[in-house]
Amino acid sequence: MSEAATMAQGEAGAIGPGRLVLVVGPSGAGKDTLLRLAQAACVDDHNVVFPRRIVTRESSADEDNIAMSPDQFRRGIAHGDFAVHWEAHGHCYALPLEINDDIRAGRAVVANVSRTVIGALRKAYAEVVVVAITAPPDVLAQRLAARARHSDGNISDRLARNVDDAAAQADVTILNAGSADYHSRQLVRVIRDESWHE
Repeated sequence: MSEAATMAQGEAGAIGPGRLVLVVGPSGAGKDTLLRLAQAACVDDHNVVFPRRIVTRESSADEDNIAMSPDQFRRGIAHGDFAVHWEAHGHCYALPLEINDDIRAGRAVVANVSRTVIGALRKAYAEVVVVAITAPPDVLAQRLAARARHSDGNISDRLARNVDDAAAQADVTILNAGSADYHSRQLVRVIRDESWHE
């Protein structure tokens, strides 16, 4: 599957002082689960923002995204409506341009993105923290099979996907093979820039 990433153009200098926390990892790692739990834990913290992604796929119980048709998405790109956008697994994804206002206001913005856009985002934002969520291969395969979401495409293709980009290296890795509550607390500490000791 071809992937492409494009940043909104025209911004001079890195956007700050807030933090952009990028959550990445293979399909089946449990990113959405940990993000939902982290968002619930931060619901009263107005300094933490979890923007809804724009996706050319219907919203579901797995993801509360803003659904757009491919034509609407192309118009959004042309109008400069997105902070960043990319293609993966046959769909188009984007983060809304409004995240830049949150970053400028000093908030932490937390988003699930493709590893292919990390390099561009590290250049565009003053403080980027990449959190890789992963799990053992057998756990990933079991989770993908149990999810059985048609739009996921071929499971073996998703498991074999790799990104060779030094900029995509994680600052923090969470091995999500145990309690989701425990691992979501790890994620919340990273989001709030607090230390974590095992």
